[in-house]
Amino acid sequence: MVKFSVCIETLFTEYPFAERVRKAAEMGFPAIEFWLHDEDGKDMKTLRQVTKECKIEVSDFTVNTPEGDIGGSLVNPRDKSKYLKRIEKTIQVAQMLDCSRMITCSGNTMKGLTTRQQTRNMVTVLSQASKLVEKEGITLLLEPLNTVVDHAGNFLDSVKLGFQVVNEIKSPNLKLLYDIYHMQIMSGNIIQTLRENIGSIGHIHCAGVPGRHELYLGELNYENIFDKIDELNYEGYVGLEYFPTMKSEESLKRLRP
Repeated sequence: MVKFSVCIETLFTEYPFAERVRKAAEMGFPAIEFWLHDEDGKDMKTLRQVTKECKIEVSDFTVNTPEGDIGGSLVNPRDKSKYLKRIEKTIQVAQMLDCSRMITCSGNTMKGLTTRQQTRNMVTVLSQASKLVEKEGITLLLEPLNTVVDHAGNFLDSVKLGFQVVNEIKSPNLKLLYDIYHMQIMSGNIIQTLRENIGSIGHIHCAGVPGRHELYLGELNYENIFDKIDELNYEGYVGLEYFPTMKSEESLKRLRP
């Protein structure tokens, strides 16, 4: 049965950061996830305390911003040292939270560099980052994003290229984060992509398309998609990373069936 993680950056935002964890736990969710660890209003020691009290897991959080301005870019060769230092710092936070997965974005496209050059830069830095997380038993999740609606200018907007990078590096601690919302916008073909690549997927995100709202508001049949994920014996979490059109509690209750 599919296990769901609640993204507390998009859900329960009516509440202070740590309180969102309690709300997710009260509704019976086994895990939460979030974005950057060092933004204002986020205290990781408090988060650790609340997750322990509520017996809820932190499924994952992000290393860098999609643009690469915070944490570094994978495609900018000048950011290599900055990014690897960020990985080391994020590993420490992950260990404190008993979290075994960290999300990484590619950064924006670099003017003056070809697609091939930027891909090679990404492979180089991820190869080194994979070795760092492997020592600590952590999995790094590379996430392609859509450049049509939400992340204009982002380099990695292709699931095909994402799998190519992951499969070239061949690290057991580097997987793809398959965001169904983003990749429906870019290429569709969701169920076939899952079926052909499930072994290279370490986490899944979902939201309704278009709009990034509730899963039942849009063009995707998530019931069929979740049945396929179940059938493929996927053991990771599916993250609910959508913006509710009503109070979070009511939204999640309506989503349950």
